[in-house]
Amino acid sequence: MSMRIAVALAATLGASLMMAGAAEASPELVTMRTGDYSPGTIVVRTNERHLYLILDDGHAMRYPVGVGKSGKQWAGTTQIDGKYRNPAWSPPAEVKRDKPFMPDVIPGGSPKNPMGVAAMTLAGGEYAIHGTNVPGSVGGFVSYGCIRMLNTDISDLYQRVSVGTTVVVTR
Repeated sequence: MSMRIAVALAATLGASLMMAGAAEASPELVTMRTGDYSPGTIVVRTNERHLYLILDDGHAMRYPVGVGKSGKQWAGTTQIDGKYRNPAWSPPAEVKRDKPFMPDVIPGGSPKNPMGVAAMTLAGGEYAIHGTNVPGSVGGFVSYGCIRMLNTDISDLYQRVSVGTTVVVTR
């Protein structure tokens, strides 16, 4: 094997291991200035690609997330208006326009379903905080505006919050 191929292979394996490590990250208890947020509030910091569940004054659970790609990001305050386990998914008009070959409905539990094991819909739009069956996408600018989590992390968050939870998304 040439040195050039060995270096390329090592770089590829290293990047794969880093991605696998990011995809297997679990929520972390972190110290955080939470002054503007009440306990129970979800804060998504798009530029950091992290979601924070505020626990108390100064502490939060931090989860890695995938967020909107360039031109698909948004910011604002909303609430969780629905919680669903293994939801079926229908692509919004914008996704269907970009990917016309996509089926009109992808059943819940399908490995091709982009919602993963759970989804929490957000009031006022077509966005959700949801799992993914593509764990390597977590940590990137990858979605049409949804907040994408590892399936284990969405399951954890799903148990901790309820319909009506405030969600604040910042850039």
